[in-house]
Order: sequence, then structure tokens, then C-alpha cells
Amino acid sequence: MDFLTEYRRKLVSPEEAVKVVKSGDKVAYGHFAMAPTFLDPYLAQRKDELKAVKVYAVVYPGLAQVAVCDPTREHFIYNSWHFSGGDRMLHDKNLCNFVPMIYHEGPAVIERYCDADVFMGKVTPMDSHGYFNFSVANSDTYAYIKKSKKVIVEVCDKAPYCLGGNLEAIHISEVDMIVETDSKPLIQVPEVPPNDVDKAVAGHIMNLIEDGSVIQLGIGGMPSAVGSMIAHSDLKDLGAHTEILVDSYVDMYEAGVLTGKRKAFDQGRMAYTFALGTQKLYDFLHMNRTAASYSVDYTNSPSIASQHDKLISINNAIEIDLFGQVCSESSGTRQITGTGGQFDFIFSSFKSRGGKGIICLSSLKEGKGEKKSRIVPTLTPGGIVTVPRAVTNYVVTEYGAVDIKGKSTWERAELLISIAEPDLREDLIKEAEKMKIWVKTNKL
Repeated sequence: MDFLTEYRRKLVSPEEAVKVVKSGDKVAYGHFAMAPTFLDPYLAQRKDELKAVKVYAVVYPGLAQVAVCDPTREHFIYNSWHFSGGDRMLHDKNLCNFVPMIYHEGPAVIERYCDADVFMGKVTPMDSHGYFNFSVANSDTYAYIKKSKKVIVEVCDKAPYCLGGNLEAIHISEVDMIVETDSKPLIQVPEVPPNDVDKAVAGHIMNLIEDGSVIQLGIGGMPSAVGSMIAHSDLKDLGAHTEILVDSYVDMYEAGVLTGKRKAFDQGRMAYTFALGTQKLYDFLHMNRTAASYSVDYTNSPSIASQHDKLISINNAIEIDLFGQVCSESSGTRQITGTGGQFDFIFSSFKSRGGKGIICLSSLKEGKGEKKSRIVPTLTPGGIVTVPRAVTNYVVTEYGAVDIKGKSTWERAELLISIAEPDLREDLIKEAEKMKIWVKTNKL
């Protein structure tokens, strides 16, 4: 079959591509670094021609112009399944709404509830077999494509070709329109340099990791600090089965610490569903069989991830209350990120033989003036429970690591207060007493 002829037949200008969107349509954007940042401004330019177009994104890099251009939300109603920094800014202006989802359920949720009129997202250039690769954002992209009436791909020649895995590409026969972009590099997200508190937390986490562990790192300073410490450790034969792949995995691999030899399956390969990092990461992933791109219902599925022994999940939190409820996605009613895969991996880690699900956080909230604890009597009103108390396992601050799984309410309170900011522990004890989760025999 002559794929080049079909390619040329489907190649259109960006102005022509966005004309397929009609008033009332639902438009699904590609995810993370593969969002349609080239087509988005062209769609925004059609604002005055359109009404009530609903757009759905996932961690859009920067500010989606369909939201910025329409402060009344009469023309575009912008939504996100997981917030980026830009989505958060738009949410604060009432220009973005959050769609709650547990990540491993994404493809099933899309299949059951999310018909789309148009899909548009970045892909790599077409290969000789007629496939466009989803590059660094497999996620639940193909699930959305299957539910979309029209599929538009914007070809980016700077995107790495990421081998699978599964569902990591789309064939030209499934594509309706092709747009060639301005070839800007993918957005780069450098890892946050760890501060002293991050390093202290990471030090406690390192004591929980054994040779042969399979590592899932979240994003942020603390997981980055753990990745750096692992790369400089004498740990052996670690594996990777994760939602996000970040630069730290490259460091661990190049240091010889991460080999994947002891994984139950995908041996020798890093299984992931999306990647965000620097050019170092993207260059590493290009045509590299060391890594395997999978759809999220594979990487994040508890029934799959938990088959690995010693699955270690390391994720950040915003606050945790004395009952063990973890809030990792909002500050009160203000949406910060999303549930993502945190629940998936904390749950999976406990089901894994020898696994550990770790929630890490600094003992104090950032800010000047009065000290405010991240370990609180009850979550801030409106705060979202990301990990229910019955699922929470290990909690780590700079003052230590505690395992609250299987503990009564007073035991949980005692353990959590023991790793809180020392100056605030007495206040937390008083609140625990009021809530009837403290006994006089408790000792810190």
C-alpha cells in the first residue's frame, strides 16, 4: 500500500483542519507533551464562529488558548483530566474545570462515557509501515481516538519515537487529517532540585528500598531526590514499572543500578505510560528498547503492577490528617493537580509481595511567618481525599517513616504525630484528644 500517497491526500493546513469543529462539539486534546499546542491557537481563532465547544485536555503545557481567548466561556468550555500549572491558573480564573478520574480506569471511563467529535494531538512523523507514534504520551490516547468521529494528528519531527508496549501508535488508515507543525521541540520539564528537607525525606525512604525493588516515582523534588540517591547507591537490579518516566530513571539506568533483571515480566525494560523531562530523557527514549510505552490501563492496573515483587511507590502529598486520609490534589477547594495514578500505585504496592506504598511530604507548609503543619487533625475543608485512610501505608517526613497500615485510629495518630514538626506536636495531641483518637498511655 502506498502510505505516502495517502499521507499527501490527508495533509491539510491548520486552518482547514480546525474547520471540522462545529458548535456543540466535544474536542479531545492529546496528553502532556503531545498536546496539540500547534493547532490549539488556530482553533481559538475561530471563537466568534463557535458556541459551546467542550475541550478536554490532560496536563496541557502552558495555557490553552481556547480557554484564554474566551473569558465568558460562551464559545469554549475548557476541561482537564489532570491539571498542569497552566490549567491551575485557568482554574483560578474560572476558565477550567477538573474531571475526576482514577488513572488506570481512564480507557474504561472514556469507552463508557466520553464520546468525542474530534481528536487532535501531536505524533511523530509516519514510519515506513504507516504508523504515527504517540511518542512520550501513550496514556489513554488511543481510547479517545477510538471514540472520536474525526482524528487530526499534528506531526512533530522533534518528538522521540517511543517503542511499545502496546497501543503506542495509530495507523494512517485511522487518521482523517494530518497537519505538519512548526517543529518546535517538545516542552521540557526539568526535575525540581531537591532542598534539604527533600533530601532528609529521601534518606528515610532509601531505608525502605531493597535490591530487586521495582520503582514507581511521582514527580517533584522529593521523588527526584530519591532517584538521585538511588543512582548513587549500591542497590542492585532495580526495575521500573511506573506511570511517569522522568530523568531520574535515566540516571539510575546509566549508573547500573536499574537493570530490570528481577522483574516478574517486562524484564530489562522500563514500563511507563508517559514521560516528562528534559531533552536528555527524550533522546534516551528514541527507538530505545530499554523502555516500553504502554497504555495506562496496563501500567497502572493494580492487577498487573502488583504482580511485581517489592513494588515501591513514592508519591508526594499536600497534607495528611491524623486518621491517615491523604490529600494530594487540592488545597481546600482549589484544585492543584489530580488523582492521577497515586491511588493506583499505593493500592498496587500493598498487593505486591514485599511492596511498599510511600506517601512523602515535608512536615511544614511553605510560607513565611507562623508554622503550619502538613500533618493536620482533619483535612482542610474542601480538601480532596486522594488516598483513603484504609489504603494508606507508609508516610514519610524529614522526621522519619511510619507504617500506619492495620493500625487503630489512636495508633495512627501517635505514629503520624511522631513525624510531625516537633514544635507543633503538642497542639496535634490536643486535637487528637478532642477527636477521641488519643489515649493517655501514648508515648512519643
